[in-house]
Amino acid sequence: MTTKKKLIAGNWKMNGGVAANDALVRAVIAGMKDAACTVAVCVPAPYLSQLQVLRHGSSLELGAQDVSKHEQGAYTGEVSALMLKDFGVRYVIVGHSERRQYHGEGDQLVADKAKAALAHGITPIVCVGETLAEREAGRTEEVVKRQLAAVIHTNGHCISEIVVAYEPVWAIGTGRTATPEQAQQVHARLRAQLQAATPHADRVHILYGGSMNAANAATLLAQPDIDGGLIGGASLKAPDFLQIISAAR
Repeated sequence: MTTKKKLIAGNWKMNGGVAANDALVRAVIAGMKDAACTVAVCVPAPYLSQLQVLRHGSSLELGAQDVSKHEQGAYTGEVSALMLKDFGVRYVIVGHSERRQYHGEGDQLVADKAKAALAHGITPIVCVGETLAEREAGRTEEVVKRQLAAVIHTNGHCISEIVVAYEPVWAIGTGRTATPEQAQQVHARLRAQLQAATPHADRVHILYGGSMNAANAATLLAQPDIDGGLIGGASLKAPDFLQIISAAR
């Protein structure tokens, strides 16, 4: 068990608007003044500039939702880590199940994206997780181990600089949540895999990312290997997000 500060990262997904963002972020910043954890919001790329201004002078960290594996060049629509760095981005989500499912992103591409982020001092939040069919087939450990192994293999000695987010695909946006015991079991296995790869495994935050909300956050965050949360829908509602932040002690 580690004494590092927990990390609560909001993932707005493809949501937001200039006026709505302003109200939400101002409410979050006002309510998180006594937060015992690190707080970040991962926002759609068009809003990075707005958030850079809104968060100025606060402890709220800025995150992006994806990054290209390429440095620059003829890759229309892609956003490089260097571009993200220009906006003060500290975190970037890579390998979210929605990217894997809808955009066909495989384990090696996710590992390469993590490497691109690390090269510019941005912390990748590497998402791993199994589908319902994989869980029911007893393949949870096999799937998450394979997904994380690709990132470990590609990033070697830098692996202690990443964040891992366990997001059971069957519990994302479905209202279903892994029990605290189910989540802890997978987190402990991920921790053991990291420990085999680096002597600094305890530095790595392992977040839970499957429908964590204001009602279940405290029990999930009480587990010894759950170091925070990657929050979807609840991060779009300031009162809910703040309740999760207050539970992260």
